[in-house]
Amino acid sequence: MNWLLDLTPDEWNAVRLSIKVATVAMIASLPPGILIALVLARGQFWGKTLLNGLVHLPLILPPVVTGYLLLLTFGRRGPAGAFLAEHFGIVFSFRWTGAALACGIMGFPLMVRAIRLSVEAVDRRMEAAAGTLGANPVWVFTTITLPLILPGLIAGAILSFAKAMGEFGATITFVSNIPNETQTLPSAIYTFTQVPGGDEGALRLTLISIVISMAALVASEVLARRIGRRMDIE
Repeated sequence: MNWLLDLTPDEWNAVRLSIKVATVAMIASLPPGILIALVLARGQFWGKTLLNGLVHLPLILPPVVTGYLLLLTFGRRGPAGAFLAEHFGIVFSFRWTGAALACGIMGFPLMVRAIRLSVEAVDRRMEAAAGTLGANPVWVFTTITLPLILPGLIAGAILSFAKAMGEFGATITFVSNIPNETQTLPSAIYTFTQVPGGDEGALRLTLISIVISMAALVASEVLARRIGRRMDIE
Protein backbone atom coordinates (compact mmCIF):
# COMPACT_ATOMS: atom_id res chain seq x y z
CA MET A 1 0.00 0.00 0.00
CA ASN A 2 3.01 2.30 -0.19
CA TRP A 3 1.79 3.61 -3.52
CA LEU A 4 -1.05 5.34 -1.66
CA LEU A 5 1.48 7.44 0.23
CA ASP A 6 2.88 8.73 -3.07
CA LEU A 7 -0.33 10.58 -3.98
CA THR A 8 0.11 14.32 -4.35
CA PRO A 9 -2.33 16.78 -2.71
CA ASP A 10 -4.03 17.33 -6.07
CA GLU A 11 -4.46 13.58 -6.53
CA TRP A 12 -5.97 13.22 -3.06
CA ASN A 13 -8.31 16.09 -3.86
CA ALA A 14 -9.42 14.27 -7.02
CA VAL A 15 -10.14 11.12 -4.99
CA ARG A 16 -12.09 13.01 -2.32
CA LEU A 17 -14.00 15.03 -4.91
CA SER A 18 -14.96 11.89 -6.85
CA ILE A 19 -16.34 10.24 -3.72
CA LYS A 20 -18.16 13.44 -2.77
CA VAL A 21 -19.65 13.91 -6.25
CA ALA A 22 -20.69 10.25 -6.56
CA THR A 23 -22.27 10.23 -3.09
CA VAL A 24 -24.24 13.44 -3.67
CA ALA A 25 -25.34 12.25 -7.12
CA MET A 26 -26.52 8.93 -5.66
CA ILE A 27 -28.43 10.45 -2.74
CA ALA A 28 -30.05 13.19 -4.85
CA SER A 29 -31.15 10.62 -7.43
CA LEU A 30 -32.88 8.29 -4.96
CA PRO A 31 -36.21 10.13 -4.44
CA PRO A 32 -36.90 10.77 -8.16
CA GLY A 33 -35.50 7.33 -8.97
CA ILE A 34 -37.99 5.61 -6.66
CA LEU A 35 -40.85 7.74 -7.97
CA ILE A 36 -40.07 7.12 -11.65
CA ALA A 37 -39.55 3.41 -11.02
CA LEU A 38 -42.97 3.17 -9.36
CA VAL A 39 -44.61 5.08 -12.20
CA LEU A 40 -43.02 2.87 -14.86
CA ALA A 41 -43.73 -0.35 -12.96
CA ARG A 42 -47.30 0.39 -11.90
CA GLY A 43 -48.59 3.18 -14.12
CA GLN A 44 -50.75 2.76 -17.19
CA PHE A 45 -50.89 6.02 -19.12
CA TRP A 46 -50.29 7.56 -22.51
CA GLY A 47 -46.64 8.42 -22.95
CA LYS A 48 -45.27 5.70 -20.70
CA THR A 49 -43.03 4.42 -23.50
CA LEU A 50 -41.79 7.96 -24.12
CA LEU A 51 -41.00 8.45 -20.41
CA ASN A 52 -39.15 5.15 -20.34
CA GLY A 53 -37.16 6.23 -23.38
CA LEU A 54 -36.26 9.58 -21.82
CA VAL A 55 -35.11 7.90 -18.61
CA HIS A 56 -32.80 5.55 -20.52
CA LEU A 57 -31.62 8.16 -23.04
CA PRO A 58 -28.34 8.88 -21.19
CA LEU A 59 -27.35 5.23 -21.73
CA ILE A 60 -27.78 5.59 -25.48
CA LEU A 61 -26.49 9.08 -26.17
CA PRO A 62 -22.75 9.75 -26.22
CA PRO A 63 -21.80 11.21 -22.81
CA VAL A 64 -20.43 14.31 -24.52
CA VAL A 65 -23.88 14.99 -25.99
CA THR A 66 -25.47 14.68 -22.56
CA GLY A 67 -22.88 17.06 -21.13
CA TYR A 68 -23.47 19.58 -23.92
CA LEU A 69 -27.24 19.44 -23.37
CA LEU A 70 -26.65 20.07 -19.68
CA LEU A 71 -24.46 23.03 -20.57
CA LEU A 72 -27.17 24.46 -22.81
CA THR A 73 -29.82 23.96 -20.13
CA PHE A 74 -28.02 24.59 -16.84
CA GLY A 75 -25.21 26.85 -18.02
CA ARG A 76 -25.22 30.46 -16.86
CA ARG A 77 -26.98 31.47 -20.07
CA GLY A 78 -29.25 28.44 -20.21
CA PRO A 79 -32.92 28.79 -19.25
CA ALA A 80 -32.71 26.69 -16.09
CA GLY A 81 -29.20 27.80 -15.19
CA ALA A 82 -29.97 31.51 -15.49
CA PHE A 83 -33.16 31.15 -13.45
CA LEU A 84 -31.48 29.19 -10.64
CA ALA A 85 -28.50 31.54 -10.51
CA GLU A 86 -30.64 34.69 -10.48
CA HIS A 87 -33.29 33.63 -7.99
CA PHE A 88 -31.53 31.07 -5.77
CA GLY A 89 -27.82 31.66 -6.32
CA ILE A 90 -27.39 28.06 -7.49
CA VAL A 91 -24.73 27.59 -10.15
CA PHE A 92 -23.98 24.25 -11.80
CA SER A 93 -21.69 25.01 -14.72
CA PHE A 94 -17.98 24.68 -13.91
CA ARG A 95 -18.75 23.77 -10.29
CA TRP A 96 -18.56 20.46 -8.44
CA THR A 97 -22.34 20.61 -8.07
CA GLY A 98 -22.54 20.47 -11.86
CA ALA A 99 -20.35 17.37 -11.82
CA ALA A 100 -22.78 15.80 -9.35
CA LEU A 101 -25.70 16.72 -11.60
CA ALA A 102 -24.04 15.20 -14.66
CA CYS A 103 -23.06 12.03 -12.78
CA GLY A 104 -26.54 11.72 -11.31
CA ILE A 105 -28.15 11.91 -14.75
CA MET A 106 -25.74 9.39 -16.25
CA GLY A 107 -26.35 6.90 -13.43
CA PHE A 108 -30.10 7.52 -13.19
CA PRO A 109 -31.16 4.87 -15.76
CA LEU A 110 -29.25 2.16 -13.90
CA MET A 111 -30.86 3.13 -10.62
CA VAL A 112 -34.37 3.29 -12.04
CA ARG A 113 -34.05 -0.07 -13.81
CA ALA A 114 -32.88 -1.88 -10.68
CA ILE A 115 -35.64 -0.38 -8.53
CA ARG A 116 -38.28 -0.98 -11.19
CA LEU A 117 -37.45 -4.68 -11.39
CA SER A 118 -37.82 -4.94 -7.62
CA VAL A 119 -41.17 -3.13 -7.69
CA GLU A 120 -42.48 -5.42 -10.42
CA ALA A 121 -41.50 -8.47 -8.33
CA VAL A 122 -43.57 -7.34 -5.33
CA ASP A 123 -46.73 -9.37 -4.68
CA ARG A 124 -49.43 -6.71 -4.92
CA ARG A 125 -51.84 -8.87 -2.94
CA MET A 126 -49.88 -7.97 0.19
CA GLU A 127 -50.35 -4.28 -0.52
CA ALA A 128 -54.04 -4.83 -1.29
CA ALA A 129 -54.49 -6.70 2.00
CA ALA A 130 -53.00 -3.79 3.93
CA GLY A 131 -55.28 -1.41 2.06
CA THR A 132 -58.37 -3.37 3.02
CA LEU A 133 -57.32 -3.05 6.66
CA GLY A 134 -57.50 0.72 6.36
CA ALA A 135 -53.87 1.64 5.67
CA ASN A 136 -53.41 4.65 3.41
CA PRO A 137 -51.17 4.38 0.30
CA VAL A 138 -48.24 6.18 1.95
CA TRP A 139 -48.32 3.82 4.93
CA VAL A 140 -48.59 0.79 2.64
CA PHE A 141 -45.57 1.94 0.66
CA THR A 142 -43.51 2.70 3.76
CA THR A 143 -44.25 -0.48 5.69
CA ILE A 144 -44.71 -3.06 2.92
CA THR A 145 -43.47 -1.96 -0.50
CA LEU A 146 -40.30 -0.19 0.58
CA PRO A 147 -38.91 -3.08 2.68
CA LEU A 148 -39.63 -5.52 -0.15
CA ILE A 149 -37.84 -3.43 -2.77
CA LEU A 150 -34.93 -2.55 -0.49
CA PRO A 151 -32.45 -4.99 -2.10
CA GLY A 152 -33.19 -3.53 -5.54
CA LEU A 153 -32.99 -0.01 -4.15
CA ILE A 154 -29.57 -0.68 -2.66
CA ALA A 155 -28.38 -2.32 -5.87
CA GLY A 156 -29.61 0.64 -7.92
CA ALA A 157 -28.00 3.16 -5.59
CA ILE A 158 -24.63 1.41 -5.70
CA LEU A 159 -24.77 1.02 -9.47
CA SER A 160 -25.46 4.75 -9.70
CA PHE A 161 -22.52 5.45 -7.38
CA ALA A 162 -20.17 3.24 -9.40
CA LYS A 163 -21.29 4.87 -12.64
CA ALA A 164 -20.71 8.31 -11.13
CA MET A 165 -17.20 7.32 -10.04
CA GLY A 166 -16.32 6.49 -13.64
CA GLU A 167 -18.16 9.24 -15.47
CA PHE A 168 -15.97 11.36 -17.73
CA GLY A 169 -17.52 12.58 -20.99
CA ALA A 170 -20.59 14.37 -19.64
CA THR A 171 -18.67 15.80 -16.68
CA ILE A 172 -15.74 17.26 -18.56
CA THR A 173 -18.08 18.75 -21.19
CA PHE A 174 -20.36 20.38 -18.63
CA VAL A 175 -17.96 21.48 -15.88
CA SER A 176 -14.55 21.19 -17.56
CA ASN A 177 -11.47 19.84 -15.76
CA ILE A 178 -10.61 22.35 -13.03
CA PRO A 179 -8.19 21.08 -10.35
CA ASN A 180 -9.66 21.08 -6.83
CA GLU A 181 -13.07 22.13 -8.18
CA THR A 182 -14.32 19.77 -10.89
CA GLN A 183 -11.36 17.44 -11.51
CA THR A 184 -12.66 13.99 -10.59
CA LEU A 185 -10.69 10.75 -10.84
CA PRO A 186 -11.41 10.12 -14.55
CA SER A 187 -10.50 13.73 -15.40
CA ALA A 188 -7.30 13.53 -13.38
CA ILE A 189 -6.36 10.24 -15.09
CA TYR A 190 -7.00 11.85 -18.48
CA THR A 191 -4.78 14.79 -17.51
CA PHE A 192 -1.94 12.45 -16.55
CA THR A 193 -2.17 10.65 -19.89
CA GLN A 194 -1.66 13.95 -21.72
CA VAL A 195 1.64 14.90 -20.07
CA PRO A 196 5.08 13.26 -20.37
CA GLY A 197 5.85 10.99 -17.44
CA GLY A 198 2.27 10.91 -16.25
CA ASP A 199 1.82 7.16 -16.59
CA GLU A 200 2.67 6.46 -12.95
CA GLY A 201 0.13 8.95 -11.64
CA ALA A 202 -2.51 7.68 -14.05
CA LEU A 203 -1.88 4.11 -12.88
CA ARG A 204 -2.17 5.06 -9.21
CA LEU A 205 -5.50 6.79 -9.73
CA THR A 206 -6.75 3.97 -11.95
CA LEU A 207 -6.05 1.43 -9.20
CA ILE A 208 -7.80 3.62 -6.63
CA SER A 209 -10.81 3.99 -8.91
CA ILE A 210 -11.00 0.21 -9.38
CA VAL A 211 -10.73 -0.42 -5.63
CA ILE A 212 -13.47 2.08 -4.73
CA SER A 213 -15.87 0.85 -7.41
CA MET A 214 -15.32 -2.81 -6.56
CA ALA A 215 -15.75 -2.11 -2.85
CA ALA A 216 -19.07 -0.40 -3.58
CA LEU A 217 -20.28 -3.32 -5.71
CA VAL A 218 -19.23 -5.91 -3.11
CA ALA A 219 -20.91 -3.90 -0.35
CA SER A 220 -24.09 -3.76 -2.43
CA GLU A 221 -24.08 -7.53 -2.91
CA VAL A 222 -23.46 -8.22 0.78
CA LEU A 223 -26.17 -5.81 1.93
CA ALA A 224 -28.70 -7.17 -0.56
CA ARG A 225 -28.05 -10.75 0.59
CA ARG A 226 -28.34 -9.87 4.27
CA ILE A 227 -31.58 -8.01 3.73
CA GLY A 228 -32.93 -10.87 1.61
CA ARG A 229 -32.08 -13.43 4.32
CA ARG A 230 -33.67 -11.27 7.01
CA MET A 231 -36.84 -10.93 4.96
CA ASP A 232 -36.95 -14.71 4.38
CA ILE A 233 -36.67 -15.32 8.13
CA GLU A 234 -39.44 -12.86 8.89
